[in-house]
Amino acid sequence: MTKDQFPSVPAIRTASSDLDDPVAAIEAVMARLDPPSLTGMMLFCSSRYDLDRVAAAIAERSQWLTVIGCTSSGEIAPQGMVEGTITAIGFPAANFTMRALRFDDLDRFDPVSAQQVVRELVAETADTAQRCGHDRGRAAIFLVDGLSHREEMLTVTVQDALGDIPLIGGSSGDGLDFKQTFVFHDGAFRRDAALLAVLCSRRPMHVFRSQHYAPGGVRMVVTGANPDQRIVTEINAEPAAAEYARLIGVGAHELTPELFALHPPMVRAGGEYYCRSIQSANPDGSLTFYGAIDEGIVLTLGEVRNVLAGLRELFDRLDHQVGGLDSVIGFDCVLNSVALTTQQIRHDVSALFAERRVVGFNTYGEQFHALHVNQSFSGIVIGA
Repeated sequence: MTKDQFPSVPAIRTASSDLDDPVAAIEAVMARLDPPSLTGMMLFCSSRYDLDRVAAAIAERSQWLTVIGCTSSGEIAPQGMVEGTITAIGFPAANFTMRALRFDDLDRFDPVSAQQVVRELVAETADTAQRCGHDRGRAAIFLVDGLSHREEMLTVTVQDALGDIPLIGGSSGDGLDFKQTFVFHDGAFRRDAALLAVLCSRRPMHVFRSQHYAPGGVRMVVTGANPDQRIVTEINAEPAAAEYARLIGVGAHELTPELFALHPPMVRAGGEYYCRSIQSANPDGSLTFYGAIDEGIVLTLGEVRNVLAGLRELFDRLDHQVGGLDSVIGFDCVLNSVALTTQQIRHDVSALFAERRVVGFNTYGEQFHALHVNQSFSGIVIGA
């Protein structure tokens, strides 16, 4: 399908601003979205902004709306892949409803009570879903503090309570600083929190997960780890950073995010391979990962595939699945962005995202059904 064949009026409204003043940036975004006509809004905010001023500006202009969002490690705006912006998605009331809830104090997360409130939210949206007239009218968006280290437990718990409603989402970021990440709800940016929104639509929706990597021939075993901190101290009974570096053919002092992005460890689960990406090499010779890791896990080094060809094939498949692709809400790992720059294809992928109406953000990890995954491009495709 060519760009000229897309519907002239997309299902969702999108806007982005790179104005330095946060109030002016929010005003520019709101002017494009027309808040009075919306049922809800989702926004992705660069950590360069004064978040208190952003929150106050949003609250002043959206008192009647359900608004969720998070800080980002880059944004996917209507014009493609960008950084340093506030990018937002508006859900028009004519085609959507959105209800949201928040989990605070994730260190004390109670799965039993959490499942109860999720089931109540599902029940509240059941009548709306029936009025949509088809069985693909609901999806759950899950945004989590990207430094909480709680995504695996949260995702399993919430997807179980959602039943047949598919869960998709991402973990908030702050560039590659790994200092403070936030989610936005109820007028404020919050740490140690997670958001769940059930989106209902008259349009068909389909959640997806894809990745640009395939398992290669090099394997390794985690022989020392601190699972609570997602830290690996030993690989193959050797210091983790040095052994990983040896396996990819460099010295431990040469390890960078670019190398982590191009050589992701992968784990096999349920017959499929998933990236278990490395966040950083630490001064003590250990490695910090973006996702759960434990002793005894066998990892396989991933090898990059043809990214552009894979994305084009993905969008064609999604177009067929929903009877004509209208818009895509995308959650793309920050390491994918790093790898695209290293491979010198970022401009081409950015143009493809703009052509296919992808809007979203770069994450510290992605949620897909009951899984927390890394280095994926995942999201919701909305049909025409």
